Amino acid sequence: MTPHLAYTLFMILAIAALVTARRVQPDPQIEPIPRRRDRFCLAWAAFIGAGLGAKIPFVIAAGHEHWLTPHAWLSDGKTILAGMAGGYLAVEIAKKILGVRAKTGDAIAFPLAVCVAVGRWGCFFNGCCVGTETHLPWATDFGDGVGRHPTQIYESLFHLAMAVVLWHVARRGLLRWQRLKLYLIAYCAFRFTTEFIRPEPRVIGGLTAYQWGAAAMAAALIVQWRLDTPRLTSLHYRGMGASPMRPAAPADERRVGATLVFAGRAGAGEDELRPYKTERPVAAADDPPGDHAT
Repeated sequence: MTPHLAYTLFMILAIAALVTARRVQPDPQIEPIPRRRDRFCLAWAAFIGAGLGAKIPFVIAAGHEHWLTPHAWLSDGKTILAGMAGGYLAVEIAKKILGVRAKTGDAIAFPLAVCVAVGRWGCFFNGCCVGTETHLPWATDFGDGVGRHPTQIYESLFHLAMAVVLWHVARRGLLRWQRLKLYLIAYCAFRFTTEFIRPEPRVIGGLTAYQWGAAAMAAALIVQWRLDTPRLTSLHYRGMGASPMRPAAPADERRVGATLVFAGRAGAGEDELRPYKTERPVAAADDPPGDHAT
């Protein structure tokens, strides 16, 4: 099997893994997007944004005289870091245009981690995205007679580990609406670190362009997380979602230390919840401490 064929095969397997993981992920309370047209548009926004984002750094590096040539856009060379940023940004823009207020990141975090964990093996067999020279026992010769860090395998193991983390976080109902940010921030930190064992040129301050990009992306996500926190963690969400096998039940959402109960429906955004007064205590004394997931 040729390297290019192996790469193509693993890309197909990665897409199949993403679809499968999307169907079997454990959290039944991920907010659905009710309109089929919106789901279709957001999926295409993610695909196009990720594709353009992954390719643009290589097109820019080719020089302005090649920016509009087919070869610059169709030749080999893509970066997953910029692809994730492009997909994320494209979905956020599409949601604004479509008026979709539901949080969608939780639905893709675990499937994306599984997808990348599989797809990185295509890079390994294709001999791209290699590391610097090393004399470690697992050094790999990618055809140039030099033992190198198999950074593709390092990345695959990282994404597999994050898939396990995201699975358990979802099962416990933790970090609702923040799981994709958790995954992307963790990847930015991982990528920043592993760039020190990649043969990329240092551009500013002894860091590679990917390190600066990872730092900027992580900073933007942290800011967005902090801005979201007052809205999302002020309520203790229970029973808001519905799985295909279980219809949504009315949800009573209680503000900590307040006497308001919030009633909602599956798929409602946080701004759509209706407050009404209640005589019930905000939290019973025998409520388990871990019951109020945020």
